[in-house]
Amino acid sequence: MIRTERLDLHAVLPGEYAILAVDRGDSRLWIDRGFSNPHGHLVDDPGPLVHRIPRILANPDAAPYLLRMAVLRSEGVIIGSAGFHDLPDAAGMIEIGLGIVPDWQGQGLATELLAGMWGWVVRQPGVRVLRYTVTPDNLPSQAIIDRFGGEYRGQQIDEEDGPEDIYEITAEDFALRDIRRRSVGWGRAQRIVE
Repeated sequence: MIRTERLDLHAVLPGEYAILAVDRGDSRLWIDRGFSNPHGHLVDDPGPLVHRIPRILANPDAAPYLLRMAVLRSEGVIIGSAGFHDLPDAAGMIEIGLGIVPDWQGQGLATELLAGMWGWVVRQPGVRVLRYTVTPDNLPSQAIIDRFGGEYRGQQIDEEDGPEDIYEITAEDFALRDIRRRSVGWGRAQRIVE
């Protein structure tokens, strides 16, 4: 588990993917983990699950990378999720996707979630470039990547989301900026419990 100031980021385990493939709304799914999903995150809209389930079946060891449920520690509820689209590619690039349920947006949780995920992944072997893609009209997400100092690299056409702006930051630059952020009290250091 990755712990940030307010969030616990729980990796979805291979056996849980099997349950999600059959019944995303199974209320018993997270009980043994000590949290619940009252907002129905990824229940009606499976989001990344359609892509993650086949990947986890092919490579169960990828579970820590592919999807983590963001649990608000004080409430014990899932308020979003984040995950990398796949393991790092040959160039060391890894792309993230994340989402926060509407009731919890606008409170800095997406920024905290991104900082926690990137803080964890830059410590993993082979990771050299962090990629973040966002639709041009998603101003809150654009503001998040600006805060992290992501460099604009162009645009791509996503099959599901249409045009997306591509931003990247090197793992080394992120680590240096993360140290600076922690020294001034923003984005407090995450603690990795796994």
